[in-house]
Amino acid sequence: MRTCHHAVRPNPQSPLSGPLPEGEGAKRIDPMKLKAFTVAASLFLSCTMASAETYDVVVYGGTSAGVVAAVQAKRMGKTAIIVEPGKHLGGLTSGGLGWTDSGNKAVIGGISREFYQRVKKYYDDPAAWQHEEAKGYSRYRPKDDAMWTFEPHVAELVYERMVNEQEIPVVREQRLDRKDGVKKEAERIVAITTVSGLTYRGRMFIDATYEGDLMAAAGVSYAVGRENNSQYDESLNGVQRRENIHSHRFVKKIDPYVVSGDSSSGLLPGVHGDPPGEEGQADHRVQAYCYRMCMSNVPRNRVPFPKPAGYEERRYELLLRNFEAGDLRFPMKPDMMPNGKTDTNNNCAFSTDNIGMNYDYPEASYKRRAEILREHETYQKGLMWTLANHRRVPEEIRQKMSAWGLPKDEFTDNGNWPHQIYVREARRMVSDYVATESDCRRVRVAEDSVGMGSYNMDSHNVQRYVTAEGYVQNEGDVQVSPGGAYVIGYRSIVPKQGECENLLVPVCLSSSHIAYGSIRMEPVFMVLGQSAATAAVLAIDDAVSVQNVAYTKLRERLLADKQALEWKGPAPRSVTRLNPKDLPGIVLDDESMERIGVWLPSASVGGFVGSRYWHDNNESQGEKSIRFKHRIKQAGEYEIRLSYTANPNRATNVLVEVQYGDQTKSVRVNQRKTPPIDEAFISLGKFSLSESSDFLVTISNANATGHVIADAVQLLPTR
Repeated sequence: MRTCHHAVRPNPQSPLSGPLPEGEGAKRIDPMKLKAFTVAASLFLSCTMASAETYDVVVYGGTSAGVVAAVQAKRMGKTAIIVEPGKHLGGLTSGGLGWTDSGNKAVIGGISREFYQRVKKYYDDPAAWQHEEAKGYSRYRPKDDAMWTFEPHVAELVYERMVNEQEIPVVREQRLDRKDGVKKEAERIVAITTVSGLTYRGRMFIDATYEGDLMAAAGVSYAVGRENNSQYDESLNGVQRRENIHSHRFVKKIDPYVVSGDSSSGLLPGVHGDPPGEEGQADHRVQAYCYRMCMSNVPRNRVPFPKPAGYEERRYELLLRNFEAGDLRFPMKPDMMPNGKTDTNNNCAFSTDNIGMNYDYPEASYKRRAEILREHETYQKGLMWTLANHRRVPEEIRQKMSAWGLPKDEFTDNGNWPHQIYVREARRMVSDYVATESDCRRVRVAEDSVGMGSYNMDSHNVQRYVTAEGYVQNEGDVQVSPGGAYVIGYRSIVPKQGECENLLVPVCLSSSHIAYGSIRMEPVFMVLGQSAATAAVLAIDDAVSVQNVAYTKLRERLLADKQALEWKGPAPRSVTRLNPKDLPGIVLDDESMERIGVWLPSASVGGFVGSRYWHDNNESQGEKSIRFKHRIKQAGEYEIRLSYTANPNRATNVLVEVQYGDQTKSVRVNQRKTPPIDEAFISLGKFSLSESSDFLVTISNANATGHVIADAVQLLPTR
């Protein structure tokens, strides 16, 4: 075994040498001692674990998926090692994302659910509540089996304990040599070598990174960016200008130029001058990244937001102009964690998402990635300082920001700043089975389930461009519910036949851009990490490639380990879609729609026309409407029908007005009742329409008694 003369051996009495205590005991672990031990252990392991020894499973990436994969391999009696490019375990889960995006929590099983159960056990100890009482935090429920919101350091402690219990070696700050660091014999990876020259041999390999570096270096097919809708018969992929909802776009007319009104002065930072692309068109762009910043509102545990070195005021000129134009929305989403802390996410037109500044990150060199990360950190720190201090920020916003700062007791080795950026999407493997929108909607169901997803098909904004009218706008934000839980197939986490027979990829799995938007949740990554490790062990035991693992055996073991492979509760809501091309007459859908006010897209309740319907979120009654306008080419009598999806939360008195010629007809629609015509349409009446005349159908939320739905309008000639 290769050793280093300066290696420091871990202290057997270290707090990480045995099971970590829960609650109060865990609180007694000195963060500085923990850091010192981590560095010492990393030095020792980096020198001693890289050897001629061959591990059964080599996990590259100590993300949530990577930790779970290694734990599962050890529990199944195999040797495993985690090679982590950074310093910390847990990836984004320990890096600030404490507000678990989960959808249907009933389909989170196995070690993934065990993690959240361990979090709950931690907070069951009164000593865990340092800055507030447990009874004052609404998401701590003593009778629940698991807890889904948590502080970053708690997540990291849980992961460290899981690894320590299984005596899994972890080597840190060892980055893969992406050019020459993957040694293959035929279709098998034999070993990986890091930039520092250390080599780790394995029988099976799992790429658990957010970037997919091992997958790419091994010669596996992958994609970056958005596919054209036509490639996989989708509706939410590619450029999505229509889908871009008001809550994350500019709702005021904001000038994008350095000198307002002067296009020759150049564009402000973050805005590009190219056309945004046609609806549904493929492009190279990647949805925006941000740090899921942890903030504190506890005075004794917060430090002021620092003004970063390299701060440039013009970087925030769009934000300041947006405030001055009257958009006074609070530009972030701080969700409360225990002890007066937050998981802070992007919100509104200009926020923590650094739109358009990450396109080259997925395939960039390590040096270039470091530059991108520094730019993102400077941008986000500068944003927080601006909101808290800048004279052009409205007083009410500055006052609200005055309650917040960075927590003194989080990320103590990184200036209280998260160590992990939110890589919402990087490379995506292209395997023999690509998960798509059809899988999320259960139009297609994989027969080799290894886990389930259920969260929205969620893409953050992808670009910031100049509209034809000369104003700035965001594009790419999509938030559409799949309508229930769906399965993720085994073939989506293994490469194509013939590319690599001993590699599994549970994070950068085979998926289209929009399907990945739903799959890319931390609980799901943990589920898939466990399934990947299980398959790796079975491949070893049966001496087969990962592509040829017997699914019956895999399924049996996954179920025995309490993985959820199908939804056994009430049937998911139908997400039946009506194709406008299959409907008679003239159908007016999104392309004929003008939205006034903030409307949100959805696909949760089936029976809608096209890819989605829109709702007013039961807010701002009297301020929102949707209009369908059409010019009649042939005079005659037409029946005009309205489509909506019925549900008990709908309004009973939706005002619909039909304007034709100089006449107006008003109709009140009870949207809690299923539409009588094919359970999709209700008739608004028959109208005599003249050639070359315009008619207008307006749906309003004035005085509405619930959610107002707008979907489509149909014109049927009656004679």
